[in-house]
Amino acid sequence: MNLPSSLRESQLKYLRGLCHGLKPVVMTGNQGLSEAVLDEMENALTFHELIKVKLRTDERSQRAQWIEDIQARFGAVLVQKIGHVACFYRPNPEKPKIALPD
Repeated sequence: MNLPSSLRESQLKYLRGLCHGLKPVVMTGNQGLSEAVLDEMENALTFHELIKVKLRTDERSQRAQWIEDIQARFGAVLVQKIGHVACFYRPNPEKPKIALPD
């Protein structure tokens, strides 16, 4: 899988603009990053490429750890993080939906 290890600032800005209108497709619950939540994230990233995730915890350090875990597990790029919400991008290698600007 050809993953973007680093995106240029113009590409991140473009993705942040796309994130703005998205609703969270995955929300963590009391169990945190359970297998069910992780499976749903895998499906959402494969289908949508760009997803918004609501991380339900009041602990900043816990949210930061979850973000690191998501990036490591899925090879996703953190596009933006605002409060309890984070946006992740991972291109679909077979059927890309989002064309990034050069």
